Amino acid sequence: MRITLKALATAAATAAALTATAASAQQTIRFAHVDPADWQSSKKGAAAEIFRAIVEGETDLTVEIFPAGALGNEDDLVAQAQDGITQVVMVSGAMSRACPAASVLDIPYSFPSAPVAWEVLDGPFGDALADHCLEQTGLRTLAYGETGFRNFTNSVREIRTPADMAGLRFRVQPIPLYVEMVEALGGEPTPIAWTELPNALATGVVDGQENPVGVIYNNGLHQLQQYMILDGHVYAADFLIINDDFFQSLTPAEQEVVSRAAIVAGNMGRSIQQWSTAQGVNAVQAEGMQVYSPTSEELAMFRDAAQPAVRDWLAGELGDEAVWIEQLEAAVASATE
Repeated sequence: MRITLKALATAAATAAALTATAASAQQTIRFAHVDPADWQSSKKGAAAEIFRAIVEGETDLTVEIFPAGALGNEDDLVAQAQDGITQVVMVSGAMSRACPAASVLDIPYSFPSAPVAWEVLDGPFGDALADHCLEQTGLRTLAYGETGFRNFTNSVREIRTPADMAGLRFRVQPIPLYVEMVEALGGEPTPIAWTELPNALATGVVDGQENPVGVIYNNGLHQLQQYMILDGHVYAADFLIINDDFFQSLTPAEQEVVSRAAIVAGNMGRSIQQWSTAQGVNAVQAEGMQVYSPTSEELAMFRDAAQPAVRDWLAGELGDEAVWIEQLEAAVASATE
């Protein structure tokens, strides 16, 4: 009988310890992203820091931040979030690979300005897309941040219209949509990994590339390129996402704080990105880069050349989910009325 009681006591103590450990683990939110940690220049870095400050200040939860790809690339982070290993991640392009409908945001020249993009993403369209991706992935989109408008640069000549892109080789991300876009504009797309881009530019493997202004300046790409056109062909959104099982395990009060902190974090990321763009344009010009702002007529030429081809290609890829293309177009039209 003593042995039985001792065994029961040991089992109870072990169970209690395991329960305490699980509870302790549940109180920690792992937040990962691939940008630098510096909140003054990094959109995701700033978003993560303010998210932590709000959550830790108003709940008993602890937030542990893993910046600069410490836990892997964006695809790795999405997979970890789905597995519940990392509770919160902030990613951009990887979301469209997990939830294909999100790729409609990359249709070129969809958003005429950042405020229009914000209104669309923070409104009914963004809510519907978040609900759809939750069903597809088990990941809840708490908020949208911003990676920024992407622009073309090159080292050969100034670009003012699509005709000026003819024959120029542009590095693009290894994403088919970007290949379709550059081909439609008359350029020669060359998929190259990000880590290989500086060498490809320096050695002439490609003539140009496309990225947000802040990325171009902060990574010294302007030193390898002479011309930039602020065509803003793609508005890249950040998705601040959380494992939904973990989210549902939180108390209602904790859920409210986490959700509110995420919205503030997304807006903080947008603000830092806007600052980086404004500062970046001035900085690259000060260092000798020629920057051209196209007219509305010229932008219409780019849109008319690229959008139909990419739209048709993407519709074929999405199949039944191609309805998201029309829904985005309707949301943008409403936001620009």
